[in-house]
Amino acid sequence: MNLLSMLLWLAICAEQDARQQQVSNWLTLGAVGVALGYMGITGQTWLGAEGSEGCWALLLAVLFTLPGYMLGKLGAGDVKLFAALALATDSRFLLGTFIGAGVTSVLWISTRQKLITQMDQWVSNRYIQTNTTSSNKHPFAPHILAGFLMTAICIG
Repeated sequence: MNLLSMLLWLAICAEQDARQQQVSNWLTLGAVGVALGYMGITGQTWLGAEGSEGCWALLLAVLFTLPGYMLGKLGAGDVKLFAALALATDSRFLLGTFIGAGVTSVLWISTRQKLITQMDQWVSNRYIQTNTTSSNKHPFAPHILAGFLMTAICIG
């Protein structure tokens, strides 16, 4: 059930990022608060790892995302999203999600022009931020969702 709620939360974040090219602080910082509260009460992360593992994952999330943020490749919402994900899971989920997000991002960037021309008009208009070619920054939360889903399938 906890894994399902994580997937639902990430899906909402991905939808918002794809449509508005940002993720609300209510979603990211709210999840950080819930994860910290849960960890404080139970001593475990949302997915059942030891609380110390969630803290190590948070350190990894900061080390992985801050360079991208400083280079302008990741937004602040992406950094906060990974921080919340780290506090709710563990380093295995975080690393798997990060790798999966990178792979799907590269695949999307290399194939999006061909895919966008074939997409239905409604989908293209609904997710207008995904087909911008002038911006160097693209919505990343959908890739985080895909990476998390792949990791959840592999780790189980």
